[in-house]
Amino acid sequence: MIFLELVLQNFGPYSGKQVINLNPKIDEENSHPIILLGGMNGGGKTTLMDAIRLALYGPRAQCSTRGNLSYSDFLNQCVNNKIDPVADTRIELLFEHIENDKPIKYRVVRSWTKNPKDGKDTLGILGDSDTWPAALVNIWDEYIENLLPLGISNLFLFDGEQVKELAEQETPPPVVVDAIRGLLGLELADRLAVDLDILVNRKLKEVGNSKDLANLEEIETRLTQQQEDYQITGEKLETLKNQVEELEKKQQEAFDKFIFEGGKIAAERNQLELQQDTKTAEIEQVRQSMCELAADVLPLALIPNLLNQAQAQGEKEFRHQQVQISKDLLIERDQRLLTWLNQVEISPIQVEKIQSFLIQDVDSLYAKTIQVEAPWLLADDETLSQLDNLIYHLQNSQLSAKEKLAILKNKEEEIHTLERQVQTAAAPEDYTKLRQALEAAQNQVVEAKENYETIRRRLAELETIIAKSKKELSDYTVENIKHRNSEHIITSAAKVQNTLKIFREKLTLRKLNKLEEEVKNCFLYLLHKSDLVHRITIDTKTFSLLLYDLNGKPVPKHRLSAGEKQLLAIAFLWGLAKVSGHRLPVAIDTPLGRLDSSHRSNLLERYFPSASHQVILLSTDTEIGKKEVETLRENEAIAREYLLKYDSSTRQTTVVENQYFW
Repeated sequence: MIFLELVLQNFGPYSGKQVINLNPKIDEENSHPIILLGGMNGGGKTTLMDAIRLALYGPRAQCSTRGNLSYSDFLNQCVNNKIDPVADTRIELLFEHIENDKPIKYRVVRSWTKNPKDGKDTLGILGDSDTWPAALVNIWDEYIENLLPLGISNLFLFDGEQVKELAEQETPPPVVVDAIRGLLGLELADRLAVDLDILVNRKLKEVGNSKDLANLEEIETRLTQQQEDYQITGEKLETLKNQVEELEKKQQEAFDKFIFEGGKIAAERNQLELQQDTKTAEIEQVRQSMCELAADVLPLALIPNLLNQAQAQGEKEFRHQQVQISKDLLIERDQRLLTWLNQVEISPIQVEKIQSFLIQDVDSLYAKTIQVEAPWLLADDETLSQLDNLIYHLQNSQLSAKEKLAILKNKEEEIHTLERQVQTAAAPEDYTKLRQALEAAQNQVVEAKENYETIRRRLAELETIIAKSKKELSDYTVENIKHRNSEHIITSAAKVQNTLKIFREKLTLRKLNKLEEEVKNCFLYLLHKSDLVHRITIDTKTFSLLLYDLNGKPVPKHRLSAGEKQLLAIAFLWGLAKVSGHRLPVAIDTPLGRLDSSHRSNLLERYFPSASHQVILLSTDTEIGKKEVETLRENEAIAREYLLKYDSSTRQTTVVENQYFW
């Protein structure tokens, strides 16, 4: 797992939205493990650690300032005191981990307002595809337990106070003890022991409260009689079923005969005759409408050639009349022109030439329009218009007449069909016999089905009674088996508890042996002083550390300096993290504590660059000072640097990127 980005919005002293890039990668090929964040005491370093824990675990997070507060009160406490109460407080943690051999990114988002609804925050998970997997939100607690279990999270997210407490106490504090138990899997054995006690108590109660059981012989006799009745009833039901099928077959034959011999048509005679009357009336209505067409313009359809000839002649005479009018107008105009020319000073010869030109011009213009034959129709404009309307109306009447003839033909065919159906209907006396035979067959089927249904219900009742008796018999058997099993469980529980105790002891020894070796190696690596400790053991009950020299003699813890004690505590946490098998980031708040310069140098050179693939350090200016940060820079151990600037007047913190105290 790698933490890629932490976003704080109105969280604690962080007002507004502030983004911290935690990616240890410098570029595609190079990465440095350390993310260094500097800040003075009270400037918001611990708040960053709380934000990471809160994003991952929500109500289960073991935050530094929560104490005994409810989750709702703790969320209210985390809201920045300078913002509008209705504004959102928000934490986003973007991380990457390997899933199915592929890197997967998830952005965990928690948001809330002052006095959150139902005392909870709103959780969302943003995946690689920018979609919110709702199913993952619902199982987030189980999902994060597989990546970074809460029980061992303090091995990777810890602070100087935790190291100080671990260094000074002979017995590890409860937080570390819980992490050790979770790491070793001891809580599973303890939970199994508790579950065994609960099971034994429950079985003791069942045995003590067991009632007298029913007489087995009486139940079996009653069940045998019920099963015999069920068999007889089932055979009777089968007989009735065959009878119903036979009667239904006869009913079908009567129905087929009724249909074939015209019974159905006879029953529908009135309806057929009514349909026949309706069709006749519709035919009469169509014929009446055709008579109306014949009384109008339709007879003119007999002389279509004469009508077309008259229309064409009228148009021809109309055009000739128009041409003659225009010719007369031109002649009148030419006459006025000649009169005027005679009045002006133009010679008579020239006037005659002009007159001759005008006459030839008019003759040439109208030469093609000279009417060969004399007009004989002599129709005016209104008469020609009426003729056009008459021809158009005649065409529509012809179409309407064709449609009505088609309708008339269809109606007549329908009437002929109805007449044939009526003619095939059975005589009234034959119809009566057919109907009575069909009704008798139907009544027999109904009666047989009623008898069948009665026997079927009786069979269902017997099934219920037999099932009840079988359950009673089964309960008798089960109660006896349960009684014996309960006694067996009670007597065997003590053996299981003893076996579980031995298993727990062996499991503890096996896991602690590996842990002891890792803690010793880490301590000697940090201490750089191999003659002080030769062996380290861990008590199987209290998990306290015991140190031994080369001669096998105990090394009292009080003989260690304060710095050596802190290195031992860090080695303990480092060893636990290694044994856990989880490749997770390490975040350390106030990492150097009271270490002297030589021990600080060991941590800077040996622990911080090697603690994990990603190490987030939250330090003051007195812990990782100018000399220390320069050493880390020279060793190319730092990927990113941030300075947490705290304004005491506003009590607000601002994250400044690419900057440290020096």
